[in-house]
Formats: sequence, C-alpha cells, structure tokens
Amino acid sequence: MLWESGRLRLERPGKGQRDLRAWDAADPQLVEQAMVQLDAVRSESQVNPRVAIVDDSFGALTLALGQYGPISVADSALLQPSVTINARLNSLEVPEIADWRMPPDGCFDIIVLKIPRQVDYLEYLLRWVNAHLAPNGRLIAGGMIKHLPDRCAQLFEALMGSNEPLRARQKARVILSQRGTATLDDWDGLWRGYTLSGGVGPVKALPAVFARERLDIGSREFLPYVVSAIESLPDGARVLDLGCGNGVLGLSALAARDDIRVTFADVSSQAVASAEQNCYDSGFGERSRFHHTDAVPVGERYDLILCNPPFHEGGAVGDHIALRMFRQSAKALSGQGQLLVVGNRHLGYHVKLRNTFRQVQQLASSPKFVVFACRHR
Repeated sequence: MLWESGRLRLERPGKGQRDLRAWDAADPQLVEQAMVQLDAVRSESQVNPRVAIVDDSFGALTLALGQYGPISVADSALLQPSVTINARLNSLEVPEIADWRMPPDGCFDIIVLKIPRQVDYLEYLLRWVNAHLAPNGRLIAGGMIKHLPDRCAQLFEALMGSNEPLRARQKARVILSQRGTATLDDWDGLWRGYTLSGGVGPVKALPAVFARERLDIGSREFLPYVVSAIESLPDGARVLDLGCGNGVLGLSALAARDDIRVTFADVSSQAVASAEQNCYDSGFGERSRFHHTDAVPVGERYDLILCNPPFHEGGAVGDHIALRMFRQSAKALSGQGQLLVVGNRHLGYHVKLRNTFRQVQQLASSPKFVVFACRHR
C-alpha cells in the first residue's frame, strides 16, 4: 500500500490468511483524501488537526496517518493485534486502539471512517460522528462498493449536513461529509432486542451485534442442549460463552443454575457491552465476566464451552474462525469438560472437530444446523 513516505508493508494476522490482503482499494483513497483535508486544515488554522479513525481493518489507515497522531477506535478486537504486527513490520510505534465500551471523547477536525456492512451500525457511526466532528470538520468515509450496506446513500443524505461523493475508483467509493444534527442521544434505535423464556429478562443489543432483534435460528435449535448440559455440570462449574453476541447462551446458562459462573467473550466490543448490560439487567452480573477478544481468554479452564461460531470475518468467508475457536477451546477445557457447538450443516464441522477432539457426538440435526458435543476423553 502506498503512503506518504513510501510503501507500508501490511499483513493479515492468523494462519491460513496469508493469501488474504490486509487492505482494500478504499484504504489508499481514504488516506489520499485525508492528506488533502489535513493539509487544508493546517494551512487555514496553523494548528495540528485532531484526527480520529473509525473501524480500520488491519491497520492500513491508522499506520499510514500515524504522523498526525490519530485516535483509532474500532468495534473489532482484531485491530489491536493487527496494528501491533504491522507497526513492528514497518518499525513504527505501536498505537493503542480504543473501542465502543470506552470510545474517545472530544472534538475532531477530521474523522476517517471505513463504512461497515450493517446498516444499523452505519447509522450508529454517523450519529457518533455528528457529536464529535468539529463545526468545520470533515468526515471522510469509504469502502468497497460491493460491501456498502443497503440504504447507505440514503443514510448519509438523511443524517449528515452535506455530502460529496467522489468518483468511484477501483470499485471503491469515498464520500466527503460535514456534520449533521442527528446524534445517538435522540435515536430510539440504539438498543433493540427481544424477550426470552426460562428466567432470562429481555435481551437487547447495540447496532453492531448479530441478530439483535430476534433469536437466530441456530441459537434457537442450540438452547435446549445448552440447558441440558448445564444441568449435568459439577457444583461451581465455569462456563464460557465464546462468540457471545448479546449473551443469550450464557444468560440461559446462568438462569438454569445459580452456582455456576459464566465468562462472555466476543470480537465485537458492542457485543461484549450488550452481554454485560443484559447480565446486570437480569441480576447475573456478579456471576459473570467479560472479555473483548477474538480468542478464548488466556490461562482459563472451563467445564463447558458454548460456541455458535461465525463463518465470515469482514469480507472473508470460510471456516478459519471456527477452526481457531475449536483449537483454542480444546486447550481450555477441564479434564471432563466439553465443547458444545452448533453450526451450519454445509460447513462439515463433524470432520474438522474430529481432528481436534477424541470424542465428537452429534446431538441433533436439522436441514440447516447440526449440534455437536466434543470431549477429550
């Protein structure tokens, strides 16, 4: 990727992903426009502009604009390790990445935004931008055209003060905008959710969370086996809800037994924040812990791990995320512990799980989903 002082070397962390590029065609265009706008701010005010970067993917934007001291905030826990790896590859200082549990405050002259795929999450981001962009500041937003969400143009038109879409290049689009008046404070769509039975209160979630308005089909088929597994756990057992989303699996486990403890982990900071809010609203907060991570928390041992793994990460679709979760889960189980997994039938998890676990039992099967119980012994 080209940047001001030459070429920025970027890698996408994780085994099996070396063939996937750590940047897309929108990234250099966003950097190019940011440089133009930053030079304009400095020439007009003779001060160093304050810069924020929102949802950089693997560090391309954060590192390319590093000389301006940007504050980088992202929903994904993957950005911090990615930036760390790529900063060291380029002999650069490793910046700290913020997330939506404790977002940056203050006013920014320039905000560079990688447009997300989810329309609700895009609305969240634009409303956040409106509250944190300086009166004469500029939002520089962009992404690959095929990844832009439905109603993207309508949202920019409705929420931002003015918009200047630039000519599409290399199948990427960049939009220059000024702030509007709509903020998160006046948005009734910030939290959305649904009601569950079985002692769990209303389950709600922030905009970046998967299936926040209704229980997804996989979890619906999975929940009876979760409750059954919880009933057979030893006293004081420890449970991990891996890839927790709004926390519905872990919440159901906490409701079924009052002596167990549940750890919630997710790559999305908004998912972790949602699960935490739901736990405290349901009275389970004291028996819960929360981790913003794409992995099993290091150094922990669990009697039961619950996993409804995603099969996409950004633009990459496949089973690499699930396989990583399976390998890490195998190392984190107690001696008699088990991993419960629900997955799409077409992904063939039964073969891949047997490469990691000695015992793999199919508990249920439907036209779309399969449930497995996996043990070492």
